[in-house]
Amino acid sequence: FPGSRSSVVLICDRLLESLRVKMAALVSSTRELFREGVSAVLDTWPVLQIAVDNGFGGAYSQQKAEWMVDAVQQYFHDNNDLEQDEVEDFLSDLMNNEFDTVVDDGSLPQVAQKVRVMFQQCQQGKVAEVREHINQLEQKRAAGRAKVTPVKTPTEEEEESEDDEESMECDEAGAGASVSSAAVKDKQPSSSTAAEEEDDGWTVVRRKK
Repeated sequence: FPGSRSSVVLICDRLLESLRVKMAALVSSTRELFREGVSAVLDTWPVLQIAVDNGFGGAYSQQKAEWMVDAVQQYFHDNNDLEQDEVEDFLSDLMNNEFDTVVDDGSLPQVAQKVRVMFQQCQQGKVAEVREHINQLEQKRAAGRAKVTPVKTPTEEEEESEDDEESMECDEAGAGASVSSAAVKDKQPSSSTAAEEEDDGWTVVRRKK
């Protein structure tokens, strides 16, 4: 029955096309969900907040932070089975290249792990878990960004005339702040930033110009 065979083929073609459309929509939705997750993670990263608020990336610091979201998303989609250290290195390079900042406060592993977990959950179709994580991060972001207030230590007061050093204390609103303090130090006319963690748990960022 030639006519019946043609009808079956037509039905199969339509089913396949419908399946392709649904799969494409699912991939697009998952990709967008992952982007939301990356954005939530980076938006609550105190080191990046401080770099943006203090213009470490220049006049377009905010735009660079937004671009980082797309860069991280694309990095995961372009590479399979990324290891923890690979993600940490990628984030570190972005901060160094775009914000002239070296991250050494211990937060890189935490940020990299959050992004990796979200990507894996998106790949596994665990949409509810990803959205729950995003909601938690958005609540944390709504509580307030990392704030910077001027603070002078006795040592700085003694050396102020020589080094012209300004210390800035950073307190993140809410519990679980990963950065408790940062100092911005102006010295020589080179453009570099270094971050180091003091024994008391403070994160110090020295920026030379």
